[in-house]
Amino acid sequence: MNKLSSINLPRGAPQGREENGLPPGATARGGGMAWQSIDLRSLWSVVYRNRYILIGALAVCVTLGIIITFLSTPIYRATARIQIDMESAQIIKGGDVQPQSGVGDADRYLETQVDILESRTLAREVATQLGLLRNNAFLEQMGMKQSESAEASPAVDRARLEQVLGVLDANLKVKLPVDSSVVNIAFDSPDRNLSARIANSFAENYITSNLSRKYDTSSYARQFLEGQLRQTRQRLEESERALIDYARGARLIDTSSGGGTGSGSLTASSLVQLNQSLSQTVAARIAAEQRWLQAQSTPLMNLAIVQQNGAISALVQQRAQLRAQYQQNSLRYDANYPTQRELQTQIDASTAQITRLATELRDGIRQDYVIAQRQEAGLEKQIAGLKNMTLAEQDRSVRYNILRRDLDTNRTLYDGLLQRYKEISAAAGITANNISIVDRADPPGGTVRPRPLLNLALSIVAGLLLGAGLAFLRENFDDAIRSTSDVERMLGLPAIGVIPKLKEEMNVREAMNDRKSDMSEAYAALRSALQLSTSTGAPKSLIFTSSGPAEGKSTSALAIARSFAQIGHKVVLIDADMRRPSQHKRFEVDNQKGLSNVLASQASLEDVLIKTDQPGLDLVTAGPIPINPAELIAGPGMLKLVNQCEQTYDMVVIDSPPVLGLADAPTLASDVGSMVFVVEANRVHGRRANDALGRLSGSNARILGVLLTKFDAKAIGYYSSDYGYIYSYGNRPAKD
Repeated sequence: MNKLSSINLPRGAPQGREENGLPPGATARGGGMAWQSIDLRSLWSVVYRNRYILIGALAVCVTLGIIITFLSTPIYRATARIQIDMESAQIIKGGDVQPQSGVGDADRYLETQVDILESRTLAREVATQLGLLRNNAFLEQMGMKQSESAEASPAVDRARLEQVLGVLDANLKVKLPVDSSVVNIAFDSPDRNLSARIANSFAENYITSNLSRKYDTSSYARQFLEGQLRQTRQRLEESERALIDYARGARLIDTSSGGGTGSGSLTASSLVQLNQSLSQTVAARIAAEQRWLQAQSTPLMNLAIVQQNGAISALVQQRAQLRAQYQQNSLRYDANYPTQRELQTQIDASTAQITRLATELRDGIRQDYVIAQRQEAGLEKQIAGLKNMTLAEQDRSVRYNILRRDLDTNRTLYDGLLQRYKEISAAAGITANNISIVDRADPPGGTVRPRPLLNLALSIVAGLLLGAGLAFLRENFDDAIRSTSDVERMLGLPAIGVIPKLKEEMNVREAMNDRKSDMSEAYAALRSALQLSTSTGAPKSLIFTSSGPAEGKSTSALAIARSFAQIGHKVVLIDADMRRPSQHKRFEVDNQKGLSNVLASQASLEDVLIKTDQPGLDLVTAGPIPINPAELIAGPGMLKLVNQCEQTYDMVVIDSPPVLGLADAPTLASDVGSMVFVVEANRVHGRRANDALGRLSGSNARILGVLLTKFDAKAIGYYSSDYGYIYSYGNRPAKD
């Protein structure tokens, strides 16, 4: 037998792309693929398939929203607005004992004030002021059930207090707008007047509480400072007496002015002064020594002090003039001439005078150095004596310094406490307030709850979300195969054809006889796909099977056999479903002899062949139903029959039994070249089809692809899709 190769993809392979249908959301454009970011067509198909779920969920939620809206008690919200400043106006500088926050702590300060507004203490003050603790009507009006003790007696008990505070806390709304110090205090209740009274009461009691806290803080501060001043003053007096007594006994003289800021005792002061003088003397001696060393190593006339001396400069100038005159006269007179001798005498006298003056200047530098040395030695001797006296005095001044530091500390503390006490005493009775009412709460004109339009919108949104959730669950848990994309995604096989669902007014025979019907066009497209399925054309033998019965495999086998016969092929159709044969009914022929007789060696192929009304198409019916059809198909007769038919006919089409629950189809798959797996759209589930394909793969079946039958584009939401275009093109009658 000539085994033909198939074009089937491996199980679990990525999705393919069929020739006549693109995946949802893809369009062919310039030979490429342009994908939309959102697949609106697939989304619409999901919505259409689940339209009843969406409509039902929307209707239920809207109905519940309307019922809740009409049954809800009207709630009125009154709002009072107060301004909270960071710092109050200071009437007296330093009079506020509370810490003032900086600009960076403004948000924290305002949040703290909001927490105070929502505190239980403030709520209790409001309840006491308005008499809510003994008002039974208040709890009833707020929809609260009174405790048994409250119903028996109007006296305030713990349970009643907790109820009232709980109601106030639940209905109080304190809102702090962004970038604003104006706080909104709102209260909700069924009574508009009650809402306004409670909101205003919260604002007023908050201001009163703020003033009370400031006054209490100032009063406590004054009392505290008075006690601290008494104790500090007593310690200061004791420290002063102890310091004076010890200084007298130790004979210590403190030269500091003001008692506490000076340099210490008299001996220490003298030592410090002499030490400073010694430092200056040492510096002067070092400078004089450097000048003398430089004078010793420098020629006498090159000394800076010599060159800068006016007398020496005049003598040098005078000598230069005499030498010039001497040189001028030497042109006419010799050295023994009286005039020349006199000039030479004057020159020698000037030179001697210059040398004497320069020597005196250099001797003055040496004298300065000697004097500096003597001053340094004298100061060092005095300092050595004062050091011994200071060391002896330090042992006696340790206790004195301790007493003095204690005195300084007590004096500083006393001065600070006294100044602060004066400031707080001056500000006593002046309570500055940093909180003011901007708007008082008025009885509201409308309700804040219920809000019909908002409730309706929320109901619609909830209904849509609920419906979408149910649709999502259905789409994810319902693995029904509906389209070619589902075939490729769930089964991993290409979809080689799509057969539309017949209209109610047509039957199969009429649809196949009408060359322009949707079914005929679909099977013609399937025939073209089979002709292109292999490199040698359509397969010689072809099986049509499905996972279960009534999926359209028998109709497809008959239709493809007729379609190939219509284009001149010699085709034989074998009804191998010997459990529920159907082809003899479609052709309205006798089923007394057929495939079961041939496989049981009771007849030959020529004995059971039936000529049909379609030229080129012969039929082999199933024949009498045998006791065990699986054994007949598994025998050698089936393979022999297929080989015999392939030698006589151009194509052998076999109508196979379903795969699940039967062994016939896997057995036939091993004897026949190729197979088409038929799946009924919107009925067969992916798990069931995969189970069937798993059985076929175990028998080495070569599956060309999947044929999707009974496809209803409208049922799954594909209105203006490619499917409708393909099967309706050319169906309109031509006009005269």
